[in-house]
Amino acid sequence: MAAERQEIFFRRARGEQRPWSDNSILTTYKFTNAYRASDRVSQYLIRHVIYRNDLPDSPREVCFRILLFKLFNKIATWELLEREFGAITVDDYCFKHYDEVLGRAMRKGQRIYSAAYIMPPGGSAFGRPAKHQNHLLLLECMMADKLPERLAETKTMQEGFEKLRAYPTIGDFLAYQFITDINYSEVTDYSEMEFVVAGPGARDGLRKCFTDPGGLNEPELIRLVVDLQEQEFERLGLGFRTLWGRRLQLIDCQNLFCEVDKYARVAHPEIVGLTGRTRIKQRFRPTQTPIDLFYPPKWKLNEEMRRGADGRLREPETSRKNRTATQEGESDGL
Repeated sequence: MAAERQEIFFRRARGEQRPWSDNSILTTYKFTNAYRASDRVSQYLIRHVIYRNDLPDSPREVCFRILLFKLFNKIATWELLEREFGAITVDDYCFKHYDEVLGRAMRKGQRIYSAAYIMPPGGSAFGRPAKHQNHLLLLECMMADKLPERLAETKTMQEGFEKLRAYPTIGDFLAYQFITDINYSEVTDYSEMEFVVAGPGARDGLRKCFTDPGGLNEPELIRLVVDLQEQEFERLGLGFRTLWGRRLQLIDCQNLFCEVDKYARVAHPEIVGLTGRTRIKQRFRPTQTPIDLFYPPKWKLNEEMRRGADGRLREPETSRKNRTATQEGESDGL
């Protein structure tokens, strides 16, 4: 899954035409990239929400923007708010105005939430009838508690995760996703190899991959796969190209197990996961707008990937051994 998804990523980045794979499941249904930060929504968050020269860069303002974006996790919602309010800052935020804009969009039949994951409605915690109202109040609560400033003082990803996890409606999965997104910024500087939480999809994927976990829990299994990745790519003859030298991290493999679960619902329907889900809901509809790739500057990937001729995208090389095996069809990566 990782090797073929990464090849699809590079084919699309080169501007090649469909199909980007001869695997009918991967071309029919929607899957994430091998690297979480390469996904379109993550790319938008990094470039158009976090790293903005025209907006304040204090931890408070950056966290406010990240959390506001991630509560809805939808590019169109962020752009709607920008059209209405211009510069989005915590100092200019007003519940009444944001509620009016989002409520009006919903009444027009617009979706303001992504379908990538389900946000709990939050009514029991904040008492408002509309889901978006409760999430705005959650954001206000985080700002009042000085969460951004407290996150900036944390030393480990788990500590940051626990601070997010303490808020109503934020469970383990959302807290892990949110702290990962905040860590794309300069507010924190954790390693993505510090800590991992397996979401429901990843737990299903792990169950479908391992009939016997060998006494390891789910985070330990994910870490095992991360630790063995180079060895296994070589053993299977898979010409995997890293993200310009950045190997798969814990968050990436957590996501990959979720995607393996989805893939197996079609390819191996006889293998049942913990949740019992049997179909993939979202079909793949490619967006015509190309992505100008941009990663957190602290990763030092942006300069590396632009070192091709005339500043064009430079793709990482695979080893000759693995590249030849893939070309000759010896790989069983699909």
